[in-house]
Amino acid sequence: MAPAQSKLATPILLRESTIRAVVSQLTQLYLSNRTRISRAVYITLFVALINRVRNAIAEQKAASAHDAAKRAERKGTTSSFSTAADDQDAAAAAKKKKKKVELNREFFRSLLRLLRIVVPGWRSKETRLLISHSFFLVVRTLISLKVAAMDGAIVKALVKGNGREFLMRIVWWMLIAVPATFTNSMLSYHQAELSLRYRTRLTQFIHDKYLSQLTFYGISALDDRIKNPDQLIAVDVAKFSNSLAELYSNLAKPMLDMTIYTLSLSKSVGGEGVVFMALLVQLSANVMRVLTPPFGKYVADEARLEGEFRFQHSRLIDHAEEVALYAGHEAEKDTLDKGYFTLIKHVNYILRRRFYHGFMEDFVIKYFWGALGLLLCSVPVFVKLPGQAVLNMGDRTESFVTNRRMLLGASDAFGRVMFSYREIMELAGYTSRVASLLDVMDDIQSGHFEKKLVSSSGTENNEAVLRGRGKVVESTDIEFIDVPIISPNGDVLVKALSFSLKQGDHLLVVGPNGCGKSSLFRILGGLWPVYGGTVHKPPFTDIFYIPQRPYLSRGSLRQQIIYPDGLRTMRAKGVSDADLMAVLRMLGLEHLVELYPEGWDAEAEWRDVLSGGLQQRVAMARLFYHRPRYAILDECTSSVTLDTEKAMYENAKALGITLMTVSHRRSLWKYHSRILQFDGQGNYVFTGLDAEKRLALEDEKEDLDVLLRQVPELERRIEELTAL
Repeated sequence: MAPAQSKLATPILLRESTIRAVVSQLTQLYLSNRTRISRAVYITLFVALINRVRNAIAEQKAASAHDAAKRAERKGTTSSFSTAADDQDAAAAAKKKKKKVELNREFFRSLLRLLRIVVPGWRSKETRLLISHSFFLVVRTLISLKVAAMDGAIVKALVKGNGREFLMRIVWWMLIAVPATFTNSMLSYHQAELSLRYRTRLTQFIHDKYLSQLTFYGISALDDRIKNPDQLIAVDVAKFSNSLAELYSNLAKPMLDMTIYTLSLSKSVGGEGVVFMALLVQLSANVMRVLTPPFGKYVADEARLEGEFRFQHSRLIDHAEEVALYAGHEAEKDTLDKGYFTLIKHVNYILRRRFYHGFMEDFVIKYFWGALGLLLCSVPVFVKLPGQAVLNMGDRTESFVTNRRMLLGASDAFGRVMFSYREIMELAGYTSRVASLLDVMDDIQSGHFEKKLVSSSGTENNEAVLRGRGKVVESTDIEFIDVPIISPNGDVLVKALSFSLKQGDHLLVVGPNGCGKSSLFRILGGLWPVYGGTVHKPPFTDIFYIPQRPYLSRGSLRQQIIYPDGLRTMRAKGVSDADLMAVLRMLGLEHLVELYPEGWDAEAEWRDVLSGGLQQRVAMARLFYHRPRYAILDECTSSVTLDTEKAMYENAKALGITLMTVSHRRSLWKYHSRILQFDGQGNYVFTGLDAEKRLALEDEKEDLDVLLRQVPELERRIEELTAL
C-alpha cells in the first residue's frame, strides 16, 4: 500500500511545485514591473474618467437643445384651459411626466431649484450649519482612522503578551471615546436642525406663493393637476426636508470615509490592489443598480395615494350633513375602503420589491465585498511588497487588524453609498411632488390653467373662446364690453355681455340656475380670467363679496367683524370697539358681545355656534365695517326676516355702498335701480328697474296665471251646463 501511495503522491507534488513556481515567477515579474503596471492602471482610469465626463457633457448639451426646442414650440401657444380636444394629449403628457421619477436631468433641475430656496445664500444660517456639519464629518473620519490604528496596537500588545502596554492602549481608547461621542451627537443635532431649517424656508416660500394672486383659488377651482395641495404642503415638504438633510450626511461622510480609508489602505497594501478591488466592487455595483427597482416612482405614487385617501376623508367631513341625510354612509364606506386598499396594495408591492432587493444588497455588500476585503488585507502577509521591512508576528497582526478595520470602514462607507441610492430615489419622489406644486403655482400666476372640461354640449365649438384672453382696465365704474360668460364646466353661457354700471346704480341680477350669474361675479372679483372683450372695474379692494353661506374664520368675535383685517390694522384705521358695537346695533347683534364673559375677545367655532340667519347678519356687519365702494350680495338675505333685510339694505345704501344683488326675493327689488336678467338661453336684458311698476306687472301676471289655470275647469263646467 505504501509504494502505491507514494507513486500517486509524486505527480501531485510535482504539479503543486509547478504551480508554486509559476505563481512565484508571476509574482516576481509583477513586483519587478509594479511601477509601470500601476501607472498604466492609473492612466487608464484617468482616461476613462475623462471620457465619462465628456459623454455627460454631450448628453447635457443634447438635453438642453431638446428643452429649448420644446420651449420654442410652446411659445406659439396661448395659455388657457385644456379643452376636450386636447385632453387626451395633456393626460398622456402628464402620465409620461409622472413616470419619469428617476435620476435624470429633470430631477437635478428641480432639486437645484429647491436647494436655492432652502439655502438662499452663502451668508445664510443654513450655509453655516452645512459648514459646521462638514467640519464634524471630517473630524469623525479622522477619529475613525485613529481608532483603527489603536485597534491594531491593542491587538499587537495582546499578541506580544505585554500587559502594561495593553492597559495603556485601553486607557487611550477610553479617552478618545469622549470626542468621538461628542462628534456623533453634534452630527445628529446638525442633521435635525438642517431638516427643520429646510422645512421652514420651503414652507414660507410656498405660503408666500400659495397665498398671493389668488393662487390658492386657482389650484382648487381653475386647475386640476394638484388634487391635494394641503398634503403636499403639510406632509411632503416635511418629508423632502428630512430626506435632503439625511442624504447630505449619508453621502458626504461615506464618500469622505472611502477617500481617506482608500488612501491609507493603498499605503499598506498597494494602490493597484485597492484599484483592482474597486473595479470588482464597481462592476457588482453596476449590476445591482440595473436590478434596483424604481423606488423613487414607488414613493411618489405612495405619497399620491396617501393624499387621495386623506382627501376622501376630508371630503366626507366637509359633506357629513348631506351624506347623513342621504343615508350614504355605505357608499362612502365603499369609497374609503377602495382608496385604502389601493394604497395598501401598493405598499405591499413596495415591501415585496424591497425584500428581494435587500436580499441581493446584503449578500453582495456584506459577504462578497467582505471576501474581497479579506483577500486585500492578506496581501502584506503573503506577499512582500517592495520597500517593506520584514515583519514579525506582532507587526503582521497589527497591520492586518488595522487594515481590516479600515477596510471594514471603507466597505461600510461604500455600502452606505449604495444604500443611499435608494434614499436618493426616495428624495427624487419627494422632489417631484414638491417641484410639481411650484410649477403649477407658477403656471397659475402666469395665467396658464389645465382643467378637464366636461361641457354639456361639448367644448369643441368653444375652443376659440376658451383660448382667448380679454382686457381688464382699472376704473372707478364697472363696464363690460363684449365679454363672454363661461360656466365652470366650459359652456359659453353668454357670447358677449355688455353693460355699464356707475357708482350709486344698484344692480339686481336675476335668472335661472346655471345662466352665468356666478361666473359674472367671478370675473368681476378677479377670480376667473377674462376670455374676451374688455372689463372696466375698480381695484380688488373696492369690491366686497358676501356669499349665501358666509365664511367665518377662526378667532375672536371681533375678528369675525373685521376679517380679513387684524386688530392692528383696525386700530390703524381709527376704528374702536365702540364703532364696532354701533355696527352691530344696526343689525340687532349687540347681544353677541354680552353672551360671552370675554366680550369681543371671545373665541368659538362660530359656524357651529351661530345660526344661518346670525351668520348672514355678521357677514353684513363685516360689510359695514369695511365700507367698500361696491358689494356683491349673493342670496345673502335668504335666512333673515324682512325687517332685518330692510335694515341691511337701507344701512348699506346710507353708507354709500353700491349694491349688486343676486336674489329671487321680490322684496329686494325696491332697493335697486338697474336689472340684468338672463334667460338661460344665452340672451340677456339690461335695463332700468322701476320696482313699483315691475311689482304691479308681476302681480297682474300672477293673477292672469291663476285665471288661466281656471279656464279648463270653467270650460268643463260650461259643457256640463250645456248638456243639461
